[in-house]
Amino acid sequence: MLTTLVLTLSAALLLQGYTQHLFDTRPDGIPRERRAATSVPAQVSSGGPVIDGAAARTATPADRTIALTFDDGPDPVWTPKILDVLRRHDVRATFFTVGNRVAENPGLARRIVEDGHQIGLHSFTHTDLGSASRWRRSLELRQTQLVVAGATGVTTPLLRPPYSSSSAALTDADWDAVRQAGQDGYLTVLTTRDSEDWRRPGAGQIVANATPKGSGGEIVLLHDAGGDRAQTVAALEQLVPRLKAGGWRFTTVGQAVSLPRTTQPAATSDRLQGLALITAIRGGDAVLEALSWLLWGAGAVSLLRAVAVVVAARRHVRMRRRPWGAPVTAPVSVIVPAYNESAGIEAAVRSLVASDHPVEVIVVDDGSTDGTADLVEALRLPGVRVIRQQNAGKPAALNTGIAAASYDLLVMVDGDTVFEPDAVRMIVQPFAHRRVGAVSGNAKVVNRGGLLGRWQHIEYVVGFNLDRRLFDLAECMPTVPGAVGAFRREALLRVGGVSGTTLAEDTDLTMALCRDGWRVVYEERAKAWTEAPATLGALWKQRYRWCYGTLQAMWKHRGALTQRGQAGKLGRRGLVYLLTFQVLLPLLAPVVDIFAVYGLVFLDPVRILGLWTAFLVLQVLMGLYAFHLDDERPGPLWSLPLQQFVHRQLMYLVVIQSVFTAVAGSRLRWQRMERYGSLRMPVDPAGQVPPARVEPHQEAHR
Repeated sequence: MLTTLVLTLSAALLLQGYTQHLFDTRPDGIPRERRAATSVPAQVSSGGPVIDGAAARTATPADRTIALTFDDGPDPVWTPKILDVLRRHDVRATFFTVGNRVAENPGLARRIVEDGHQIGLHSFTHTDLGSASRWRRSLELRQTQLVVAGATGVTTPLLRPPYSSSSAALTDADWDAVRQAGQDGYLTVLTTRDSEDWRRPGAGQIVANATPKGSGGEIVLLHDAGGDRAQTVAALEQLVPRLKAGGWRFTTVGQAVSLPRTTQPAATSDRLQGLALITAIRGGDAVLEALSWLLWGAGAVSLLRAVAVVVAARRHVRMRRRPWGAPVTAPVSVIVPAYNESAGIEAAVRSLVASDHPVEVIVVDDGSTDGTADLVEALRLPGVRVIRQQNAGKPAALNTGIAAASYDLLVMVDGDTVFEPDAVRMIVQPFAHRRVGAVSGNAKVVNRGGLLGRWQHIEYVVGFNLDRRLFDLAECMPTVPGAVGAFRREALLRVGGVSGTTLAEDTDLTMALCRDGWRVVYEERAKAWTEAPATLGALWKQRYRWCYGTLQAMWKHRGALTQRGQAGKLGRRGLVYLLTFQVLLPLLAPVVDIFAVYGLVFLDPVRILGLWTAFLVLQVLMGLYAFHLDDERPGPLWSLPLQQFVHRQLMYLVVIQSVFTAVAGSRLRWQRMERYGSLRMPVDPAGQVPPARVEPHQEAHR
């Protein structure tokens, strides 16, 4: 479905770009560079204005006959006015229409034919056919013929190349185009008299330029589009009565040179193709208009978000300088759900035991088959318990740990996460405030080698942490990460523990706590190190689960949108933010990329590159500030430009697939991330594992 949508959008923009931005707007009569004319046959260059290029034959209008011809239309303003003048004076003329403008104004093309006028082709994008390649000439004529067939129900053999004039002015390039058109069945109609109305010299001068000097037949060039044609309309009101009074006969080009038939009913296939092309062109214009507004809106919202998160981060830093209250010294139960975590469980448990805060560590082995529980028991670390259960999933393992915990303050840790020695102490300090029910810590990527590792490191520092500071200030934190989070036991029991109804149990739990009236805050000083996916496939699986689970949690807690208090803050602030920046804008991301390519091809590439550079500079500045707040070296930010071409695309594809999966009603199974064993246990300067500090009553309980 995504491929179909992207291809459809690309085709629409390609068609729109071709028809609109390859359109040559120069006036037909503008002076042209003189070119060689050695290949133009003498009988053509000295012959009449109507040319059969295939046979190199010409025709001239009968004496005292004038064929008025109008180029560049139809135009919604001036073509109806000219048609009204011709109707009042009972004159038939020939209109050489531009295909793109016929597609925009099919009703006017139909009126031209219904009023008895002759219709001809003037290319699709008003391009110089003499300078165009052979394939583009064929495309220009074929597409114009199709839209004329779709709009009027007839086809025409008459062609006037843009920027042409008289037979004597044909160049070698022009003749090549005329000959190719003749081989395709078209008659080329040039002019004998140019009114020069494109110069807008005044109605009187236009009349003078269009008035014949002798008695020979004339094909007069006028315009019904391409600018202000008020002078042309005024000139017609004078020219037609004057020449009629002088004995001149007005007629179409076909009648002037006695062509047997100049139009014929279009074949059904041509008419259907023409209607489809008209629909596609007009649809492309509408799509581009809508996309332009959407992209401007998305850009404005993204800029406002950047300003908001930076301002929020500054306020958050100042706010965190004030203590929450009296220091929290109560012991903590740390719950580690583990399923086949043998690669990193030792480092994780040893780091928890090394905490500078009194803890008990409960490892809940959820039916591991790789000896995870045996490995932890073999460590014989003080303050560590292992609980074995049959495989029931992470939420069940967490609930088992909650039931077995000895203390009222709980920290939940993934089995692939290593805590810094002060992380537990830091993460529980906000519980000095009675309203705080949960605290999000600061998860950091440990395996930062390679581009993928750097990109995820940047994402964690810039994206996740800046957003969490904003959520904290707005009191609408949607997620306490499973890698490093702390909870009041009371709060967990009030919401029924950890639910397994979504794939993002941490997001589901956090939203449930907010809706129950608890405040959830962010403590950036509580740092824990976790493994990030090391391959694109593993990253895809992880983020697909996260995103799909977040969508499930948002839908589950959508009732918060209409609630009051803390729940209302989550709904009207947190959920709206997530919907905007984690769902809707990523859905627009492919459109942004396609539009960027469109801009490079059809618009001003310098402007497009300038906008992209400005966007990148904004990201770099945000990155520098976020790295400064997190005491990180800014070196990895050099890879940020490359991130736009791989990592960003992967993330929005994950969102798109998650949304499509959710809309389709499919269920996604929980997917466990591959472990790489890159975590290391903390050691003191002497190289020994620091012992855990355990309270006497904790030891007795054990």
